[in-house]
Amino acid sequence: MTTVHAAMLDQIKSGQGFIAALDQSGGSTPKALKGYGIEADAFANDEEMFGLIHDMRSRIVTAPCFNGEKVIGAILFERTMDGEAGGKPVPALLWERGVVPFLKVDKGLEDEADGVQLMKANPGLDDLCVRAVAKGVFGTKMRSVVNLANPAGIKAIVKQQFAEAARIAAHGLVPIIEPEVNIKSAERDAADRLLLKETLAALDAWTGAPVMLKLSLPTEAGLFQPLVDHPKVLRVVALSGGFARPEACVELAKNPGIIASFSRALLEDLRHKMSDDEFNASLGGAISEIHAASVA
Repeated sequence: MTTVHAAMLDQIKSGQGFIAALDQSGGSTPKALKGYGIEADAFANDEEMFGLIHDMRSRIVTAPCFNGEKVIGAILFERTMDGEAGGKPVPALLWERGVVPFLKVDKGLEDEADGVQLMKANPGLDDLCVRAVAKGVFGTKMRSVVNLANPAGIKAIVKQQFAEAARIAAHGLVPIIEPEVNIKSAERDAADRLLLKETLAALDAWTGAPVMLKLSLPTEAGLFQPLVDHPKVLRVVALSGGFARPEACVELAKNPGIIASFSRALLEDLRHKMSDDEFNASLGGAISEIHAASVA
């Protein structure tokens, strides 16, 4: 283990903060830009769209409040990993500030089957992992979705997540396993319980270095405590899943040991027309609020 990797591992394991999710990809970028106050008529093609979202992310990661005191990690979109901010490669800039870089590696979702959406096949995963390691990235994140409490579907989703995690871990990267339970599901509580059962079984069979889990906040507070306490889990982080920030923070604070990995709930008040002072104050307020709920 390199000195840098050991230092990153320590920051993720014991850092008092949360992980920012800055990984909106092609499908979710227009929505993220709209939230930021940039309408679809502001860009003519994907290149212009990705340029605008990169500008937004650069503004976030170079803000004075975006540092390892409260933000211990950040999940990047592939283009963000490859880009620069503040005149430096983004992963290097982040780590200089004490923020551990992660990379979103999945290629989106399959259509629903058995109440779940598996990840699309990812033949380029190993090449992407090699590039990520070369750029100083510490870990990865991949998302699938549980819509219904279907035992076969949830078993399949956990099996796929851990199989991909094994490919990632072979490169020395720490995988964040994200089987998101849809918070709007009428079967959410039953899905939480099935997911807990299958994930514990998969962890018990896991032979590699510890992994991370990114989960929807459970209907029953404290339900995922066995995952938080599991020796093969480095950290459990929570997505906001569609909750607005105040509600997401209230739900998060009910689950000790779980920290935030929010995207929309982190960025919801930021607008591109803000002055730098307004932007930094708004971002700083959001970071402090999410940090407080994460360490509650």
